[in-house]
Amino acid sequence: MKAALVVPRLTADRSANLATVERMAADAVSAKAGLILFPEAVLTGLVIEDDPAHDLPLGETIPGPATDRLGAFCRRHGCWLGFGMLERRGAGLYDSAVLLPPDGFIGLLYRRIQPGWHGKAADPEVYRQGTETAGTRTPFGTVGFLLCGDLFDDAIVHRFRGLGADWLLFPFSRCFSDGSADQRRWDTEELPEYARRVSLTRTPALMTNYLTDGSLPDDQSFGGAFAVSAGGEVLARHPLGEEGMLMVEMQGPSSLRLDGKR
Repeated sequence: MKAALVVPRLTADRSANLATVERMAADAVSAKAGLILFPEAVLTGLVIEDDPAHDLPLGETIPGPATDRLGAFCRRHGCWLGFGMLERRGAGLYDSAVLLPPDGFIGLLYRRIQPGWHGKAADPEVYRQGTETAGTRTPFGTVGFLLCGDLFDDAIVHRFRGLGADWLLFPFSRCFSDGSADQRRWDTEELPEYARRVSLTRTPALMTNYLTDGSLPDDQSFGGAFAVSAGGEVLARHPLGEEGMLMVEMQGPSSLRLDGKR
């Protein structure tokens, strides 16, 4: 099965972002992808201000309008679709990820456990964390999510390893403080550490980060997509600063092959 690791360019317009997800997912289907993965918080960007009046409206229920619309896409095209989004549940907000199967219903819901997506002083009654790692069986093996900072928490990685998953789906949001898309810095300083952390999961990882257009406040995420082996080898990559997708051939559980950048 082919997997498309999609790098969309996000704006401050949620409706436009959802339309971009749908358009790029259609491009992935045209490229024969059976699994399509989008980044963390792909509907809004991770633009948390620790102010509930600003942040709660960014969230949507799961299931809800976005998952219903993208679920209908999965039914039309017979594909699997994974993405991160801010989830509103009652008075609480979660940094979540969803996997939609070809039937369009919720196949897997994961809530980020590591709290770095918001400030330390954020109201814990509003800004909430998940408590469980979980996997789901698919025709291409058992898959599970981690989100961004989860990968750098030893206890969470240990729990994920206990799932015995065949694939790690890793939507994330990453930028440099100077707002650059510094490929050399990423390649020499940052990506090797991400790859080392993937090796601790003992699971091959499909990773994708969104790209911003400059309109999202205090968010200059620089994009990039990566396929990393269970041993921590970077097998394929999509460069920083470019919208597009990385196509990877999933040759049975835990086996990856580069198919080519689009």
